[in-house]
Amino acid sequence: MSATKILAACIMMASQTHNVPPALIAGIYKAEGGKVGQEIKNKNGSYDMGPMQINTIWLPELAKYWGVSKETARKRVRDDACANVDVAAWILRSHLTKTKNLSKALEHYHSKTPKFGEKYKKRVINLMKKNGLLKTDR
Repeated sequence: MSATKILAACIMMASQTHNVPPALIAGIYKAEGGKVGQEIKNKNGSYDMGPMQINTIWLPELAKYWGVSKETARKRVRDDACANVDVAAWILRSHLTKTKNLSKALEHYHSKTPKFGEKYKKRVINLMKKNGLLKTDR
């Protein structure tokens, strides 16, 4: 099975598990554009990992939630496509539960700082439209 089909299956499963729109998860993936096994260092010393570019700031909470060491959580997030996508959906769901607003949850997925969150939301929405994940008004 191709990596694209595997990722699509992971997106569908994660969206159902966490009750978030699969098209939005796919849009976030298009915006993040990471790959399995990838770690990209940020200016603040943290890393973004895997297809959904999950930040290492989440590792302590994930390790506790999964009942594993931080290093095991890191390897899962970095190297397992479905675990990575599931974490992205879990993060989005947590923001949606707090904000009760899908638009705001998408902003907070990236940053709670409005100028960064709003810019990210626009980017994701534009990518969703470009990739046929969101219908445009005609």
